[in-house]
This record gives sequence, C-alpha cells and structure tokens, in this order.
Amino acid sequence: MPPRKPGRLTVLKAGLAACILAFSGAAAPQAFPDKPVHMVVPFTPAGSTSILARLLAQYLAPRYSQPVIVENKPGAGAHLGAEYVAKAAPDGHTLLLGTIGIHAAHALYPKLPYDPAKDLQPVLIAVDLPLALVVNPSFPAKTVQEFIALAKAKPGEINFGSAGSGSSTHMTGELFQLMAQVKLTHIPYKGSMPAVQDVMGGQTQAMFEQLPTILPQINSGRLRPLGVTSKTRAPALPNVPTIAESGVPGYESTAWFTVATSAKVPAPIVQKLNADLNAVLASPEVQAKLKDLGMSAVGGTTDYAARFFASETEKWTRVIKTANLKAE
Repeated sequence: MPPRKPGRLTVLKAGLAACILAFSGAAAPQAFPDKPVHMVVPFTPAGSTSILARLLAQYLAPRYSQPVIVENKPGAGAHLGAEYVAKAAPDGHTLLLGTIGIHAAHALYPKLPYDPAKDLQPVLIAVDLPLALVVNPSFPAKTVQEFIALAKAKPGEINFGSAGSGSSTHMTGELFQLMAQVKLTHIPYKGSMPAVQDVMGGQTQAMFEQLPTILPQINSGRLRPLGVTSKTRAPALPNVPTIAESGVPGYESTAWFTVATSAKVPAPIVQKLNADLNAVLASPEVQAKLKDLGMSAVGGTTDYAARFFASETEKWTRVIKTANLKAE
C-alpha cells in the first residue's frame, strides 16, 4: 500500500470541498454530458469491477439525464479496454473502471501500444477493498499456516488462478509468494469468474480474489477462505484472520478501483466528473451498498488520485522486478 492515506471520509469530504471551490469560480461545461456516457469495464462480466461499474452507473445516470452504459471489453490483462478509453474521443463520455493492473502494474507489459501513465488520467479513486485467499473445500489446508506448509513441501505444485496477468488478484498472489517464501504456479484467466469457477470445480486449488466476487460462494460453502489480505480483518468476514496474523507478518494488499478517462479530456469536464462521482460516493445509500459488497468508498481529488497512482506504481514495479515477472 502507499504511505498511509487520510481516512476515507476525510478524503471524500476534501474532494467534495475542492470541487465546490472549483465550480464557484468557473461554471461547469454546460454541454456535458450531451449524449450517453459509456463506462468501460476491461474484464469479463460478473466480477467486482462490473458490480461496481453498474452501481456507479445506476446513481450517476439520474444526475445527467443521460444513460450511463456499462461495457465489458476484456483482453490483454485489461489493457484492451484501457487502450480503447485512452484513444476514445476526448469529450469525457467514455470512462474506464481502472485497476491496479492498468494504473500501477503496467511494467508487466513493456510493449503496450499505449502508455497508461501518459494516455489516461484519473478522475478519482472510487473504492478499495480486501481480497481473500480461498481454496476448494476439498483442499487439505484449512489455515494459511497449513497452506504455506503444503506449498513449501511441494514447490510449484499448487496452482492459483487470477483475473489476468497484472490484476490485483495476480499481484496479491505474487506478493504473498515473496513474503511467505513459497512457490506457486500462476494461472491467468480473462476475468475473475472463470478463475473462481475453476477453483470451485477443482481445476485449480486456490485464488486471491476480491470479496464482492466470492462472498456468495464463501457463504454457501463452495469456497473456503483461509485469510484476508488487508491489514485488519474484513467486516464482511469477521471470523477469517488476516494473512499478516496467520504467519506472514507485515503482509498487506488491497484492490482498488478508479474512474479514469483519456488524458486529452479537458480539465473542466474531468472536474465535473470528479464532483459528480464524489457526490455519488458520499451518498449514504451508496455507502451502505458498498459496505454490503465488502468495499469502502475513497473519493477525493484528481491530484490525490495521481499521487496514489505514483505510490502504487512504485510498490508494484518493485514486486514485478524482484519476482522477475513477465506477462503471460
């Protein structure tokens, strides 16, 4: 994680205050939006990214009197959809639900046909959320300690699935391998749900997955959680210990989602989007829905998001280089 950030409520309030000041001195662009807004999810449907996109779209659309359409464009470790947004008409009507893989772990893909750091700009950090290490119920390990012991006894024989190379579900597993000093075999998928289905079906043994995607499967007994990846226990899984308290001191990795757009979109439009999304995230109804999903609203200014990107990029580039990772 980046250097300890202010409390989420503080960031959200700061973002709203900054937007109010900005628009008190200059009127928002009157023409925006003058057509449907498209929110691109660079993964297959049904994962945490799609769930969040639909929630934001539901509450953003009434503010615009325009449809906010969620589009799934998976491929190339989420970079297919991200490149599409980067090269879209720079009018603010095409948004990206971005992730760690796009904004912070792009060093995994040194030959991308676009530059995520230069061709995209953040609107805001929307939410963050913990992941959980889950296994098939038939897997012999019932705790993180037992999982580590098995992995050390059989290097490379335990497979873990992910939503794709460079995704939070991949990078969280790579950080675990480095800190727990184990060797697992990474199996990338085109989105979380195919990977989750293979863990449930026994084709792979484990996964580090975001809570919104797997809470139903955990609650129904189709997946067994061993530990959560956040610094503290997740409210949605209060009886599941953290990985840090389960034998890997200092371990911490959370997923985060951002709304981003083309770097060429004019600043007034970006600031309007930032203000509107901060207002959506500050809604008690939205915050209650996020809590049920295991997510926490972040919000804040575009500058805060840019600093966050820089800090996370430094962290995950270090992991990529230390583990000698390349896109699969």
